[in-house]
Formats: sequence, C-alpha cells, structure tokens
Amino acid sequence: MIAADLFVEETRRRGIGLYAGVPCSYLKPFINYVIDAPEMHYLAAANEGDAVAVAAGANLAGVGSVAMFQNSGLGNAVNPLTSLNYTFRIPLLLIVTLRGEPHGPADEPQHRLMGAITTQLLDSMRIPWSWFPRERAEIAPTLDTAFTHMRRESRPYALIMRKGSVSPWPLATKRGAKARQAVPDALSPVPAATRAEMLSAVLTATDDHDALIATTGYTGRELYALADRPGHFYMIGSMGCAASIGLGIATVQPDRRVVVLDGDGALLMRLGALATAGYYRPRRFIHVLLDNGVHESTGGQATISPSLDFCAMARACGYPRAITAADPITLVNAIESGRDGPLFIRAAIRRGVADDLPRPREKPTALAERFRAHLENTDASAPASP
Repeated sequence: MIAADLFVEETRRRGIGLYAGVPCSYLKPFINYVIDAPEMHYLAAANEGDAVAVAAGANLAGVGSVAMFQNSGLGNAVNPLTSLNYTFRIPLLLIVTLRGEPHGPADEPQHRLMGAITTQLLDSMRIPWSWFPRERAEIAPTLDTAFTHMRRESRPYALIMRKGSVSPWPLATKRGAKARQAVPDALSPVPAATRAEMLSAVLTATDDHDALIATTGYTGRELYALADRPGHFYMIGSMGCAASIGLGIATVQPDRRVVVLDGDGALLMRLGALATAGYYRPRRFIHVLLDNGVHESTGGQATISPSLDFCAMARACGYPRAITAADPITLVNAIESGRDGPLFIRAAIRRGVADDLPRPREKPTALAERFRAHLENTDASAPASP
C-alpha cells in the first residue's frame, strides 16, 4: 500500500497538473490529496467519458493530465478513448479501479462481469496497461513505463488499481469550497430530513400498484430496509439510468404511476435523460431527486449540486411542474398531487446512513423477475392511495 502524496507528486514532477474523475472509494485518497494540493487541479466529472475529454483538453492546452474512475464506468469512456484520444493522438494517464477482481476480494454482483473483462477491454482499445503500484519502490518504474509509451505513441496508458493499493488520505479543504454558489438560498433549503425519512414519505404516498425505481447506492438499500414490495426495483450499477428505466415503463404502461427515486450524482451523470422524459411527458411519471450534494456510497465526495437549480433545469427540459420538497409532508402531498405528469420533485436530504444498512437478500435476477411479474399481473390503472 502506498500513500497518495508519493504517487501524485511523482506524476507532478513528470508534468501532470490536472486530475479529472468520477468517484470510487478506491480513489478517495487521490481525490482528497489533489483537491488540497496547491497548483493542482481536480475536476469532478459527471461521467467517465467527460473525465477523459476534460483530461484531453488539458493536454491540448499543455498540461499533463490523468483521468481516473471505476472500471464499471469504463464503458462510458470508450467513445472518447477510441475516437478522440486515439484519432487525435492525445496522451493521458488512466487510473482504472478493478472492482469485481477475479479471485479477488468479495464484491457486489454488478461488478462481476466488468471485473473479468477490464483488461480485455483495454487490450481491445489498444491501450497498454500495468498494475497500479502497491509499493513505494514500484512507483517510479511503473510511471517510467507509462510515460515512455505516452511520449512515444502520443496515446493513453492505463494503470489498473486493485483494492488496498492506496492508504487513506484526509481532506483538509472545506468540502465544496471551490464551487460557486449560483442558486439563491431560497432554492436551497437547509436539509432537515434524512434519506430514510423522505423514503418513508414516498412509501406513504405510494401503494402496491405503483412502480418504484430506486437509484444505485444507498437509496435502494434504504428503501429495501424500510419496506420491500414487488413493485420496487433496486438498482445496482447502471449509475444514472434510473430515470430512463422509469421512462421505458411509463411509455409502455401509461396508466401506471412510476416513481423514480434519483440522486444528484446519478442524475448529473446522464442529464440527457431529464430532457428525454421532458419531451415525451409520460403523464404518471414522478421524478424524485434525493439531493444531498455528495456521492455518499463512494466516500462522500462532493457533487456540483450546490451550484445548480435542478427545478429550473427540469422545467427547461419540458417538465410541466417542478417543485422543491423541504420536508416529508410536502413530499407526500407533492407525490399525491402528481396526476398530470411528468412531475419533478427536488427533495434536499441530510447526509448520513445507518451503519447496519442491509442489502437485498434476493439475487438481482430474482428481483427482476419479481418486478416483471408485478408489472405484468397488476392493474396499472388502479387508483393511487388517497
């Protein structure tokens, strides 16, 4: 295990001045160190492809760059890596964390396939790679290999990081200090409720006929802990896809009420889904954004949420109604009033999660079959709870 400063300072000596990425718990020490480091830039990208493009832009402007993200998001980066960096010969150093490592530490089921094919994907994209260094003596030789390739070929080189490669590094900078507050205080109420309290409100306002799509991370796990219904779909992986899954259901079953439980980091990752739902306007589609301003399940890294007016964005994308719910009662009333959708609700929540939060006991395939049966066998037009 190495310290973050040893690696980052070694890359700085080789001309690296910018790190762009999407959070992963393995990467938290790097993110914290670069945020605090003077004359270094860290940009929190909305998705992995954006991280690659940001890093490419910095390289074109004369600053060496690193793009870093979890291997589950490598697919998001395939397009710019193959059509931008390869075509224009723009080098950058990739740090890809290896979740779901074959024969490695136990991990969640959504990482299993990507863990097995990560190296093959890099090989297919003609991106040479090495294992990320785990000992101090390995740092310089590993970077020598990477930078030699980047200078010679003017194309990316990847380091694959296994679990436990980097020791923790605390963040000294006040969280979110680099973001400009663009949203008036009236639009950003101080969160009074927890995620669990807001989810309890959602359960109060919905019934067994509804379809609830819970985004990946803690949202699905907390919903499961509060109440498990056949009409619940607990996402794992596929970050940012909750709204699109809900839109697909609402399109083919227009009489069913579909409630999407989204997160600020997830929504930002695939913001185009907001515009698509706003254009097609499914009438019983309710989009609830649980906004705590952080990627909580990967270590609490800040999102850019504090500088955004999500409700204004939803209205601009075509949602006829977009409101803020500052407390559970307001959220209940808003959901129960959402009969002429799509309706967008931003619910500000406090950070924090229970220590003993369970995971669904059922396998993902069993949960999907149960959800599919629910959609096939329940009356989509049944009235919602009063």
